[in-house]
Amino acid sequence: MRIHFHDTLDHEKLPVLPREWEAAAAAAGAIGQGHEVSFHVDWAAVKDEVEVVIAPPNRLQEIDLHAAPKLLLVQSTWAGMDGLHPFDIIPKQAILMNNRGVHGRRAGEYCAMAILMLTNKLPLFFAQQRASVWQRHIGSLAAAKRLTVVGLGAIGSEAAKWGKLLGMEVTGVRHGTEAHPHCDRTLPFERFDEVVPGTDILVLACPLTPKTEGLLSKARIAALPKGAGVVNVGRGRLVAQEALCDALATGHLGGAVLDVFAVEPIPKEDRIWTVPNMVITPHMSADDPDTYNADTLAIFFENLKAFQAGERPPTAVDRDKGY
Repeated sequence: MRIHFHDTLDHEKLPVLPREWEAAAAAAGAIGQGHEVSFHVDWAAVKDEVEVVIAPPNRLQEIDLHAAPKLLLVQSTWAGMDGLHPFDIIPKQAILMNNRGVHGRRAGEYCAMAILMLTNKLPLFFAQQRASVWQRHIGSLAAAKRLTVVGLGAIGSEAAKWGKLLGMEVTGVRHGTEAHPHCDRTLPFERFDEVVPGTDILVLACPLTPKTEGLLSKARIAALPKGAGVVNVGRGRLVAQEALCDALATGHLGGAVLDVFAVEPIPKEDRIWTVPNMVITPHMSADDPDTYNADTLAIFFENLKAFQAGERPPTAVDRDKGY
């Protein structure tokens, strides 16, 4: 097939290099052979013949995919699809695929770290350190806490797994009620309000869609128990960010560990930089430069194998659901 990688080599989100493609194609066996591949060249030079485009969403937004008459597959190198919604830039005849599954183990470890930071009051101690304050506070066992994980995809599943390994009572919130091996119970999104008052640590790991935007609202933040902690590895707009800051400032929440924000990069004047008991990381929880591209390409070849067999690719995006 005629495959085009549309990115720039200086892009911070790990652009695929020719040598990485060659290694992945060799590992894929027959499905990886016989393709004509281009990297990081002008779209106009390839659009008339290209059948597959592999790129992150922000690069896909820069080109006219409708100008590619032979386009069949669009492989995003990110999992989140909110940047492409409502998907009108993707031709109807092309199957859009993401790389969900790549981020699970890395982000799961991040969530485990964040849970232990919250149970040990490290956000509070970081604030005290900056203020040169020595004041003892006592943490608690993670096993004594109730964990709620919203979204049970690759990342949420790993977060739930770590919660069980730490001995926590784990509730999963997902689309549907299918049981999950790492959750004591699972509830649909429609019943989220039932579990909020009994949640000591809330992990948000769901995609951003019109239905999940603002999921952690001001009212739900207020309904969390006093001293509860929040971890967000999904998208910033899942959370009412100002209300979260207010709850930290008043002491209603015990701490928050956030990797994603309403606006990125965070503006210098945003109060979130200085709100107490907040730990900020710059949207890095799920990326592993040692494995990211290899895993993404392995997913692409699984998708391509299914497509060529006349089957639906495993990570094909449901445009109605938004992920």
